[in-house]
Amino acid sequence: MRHLRGNLATAVVTVVVLAVLGVAAGYVWSALAPATRYVLIDGAPHLADPETQSLIEADGWFAAVTGAFGLICAVAGYLLARDRPVGILLGLTAGGLLAGYVAMLVGGRAKGVVQAAGAGGYTTTSSLDLTAHGVLFAWPLVATTAFWVVEFAVTYNQRR
Repeated sequence: MRHLRGNLATAVVTVVVLAVLGVAAGYVWSALAPATRYVLIDGAPHLADPETQSLIEADGWFAAVTGAFGLICAVAGYLLARDRPVGILLGLTAGGLLAGYVAMLVGGRAKGVVQAAGAGGYTTTSSLDLTAHGVLFAWPLVATTAFWVVEFAVTYNQRR
């Protein structure tokens, strides 16, 4: 029972730490991702450039930022909780999903102001948004995979 409580405590602490890191990841994402420009015509937003790639770039930057945070968390988790791999993996998985969601919410609200009035209406930059919601899995996927790669590399000689 003590072992179960230890793993559960490790998982809960990991989830909380990763949720806080999700806030930082959201601000990093909003700083790196390009803003999508819209024109407000009759109060409705329309893409200023219908052929823009900025929506796809925002998804790519989100995956890169959250993947990098996941990699860092996996290595730190392995170094700090080697004796509780089940708890840390549960925490990396659940916390990574929560942190990705928090990063999406925080980063999505960090941009978006009216910049200038144009002939066709007000030109504005949008708040960031994900168009490919699968990138929310980048953080937990990279974190758990990196954890197992580090575990395999460290224990390889012990198994021989």
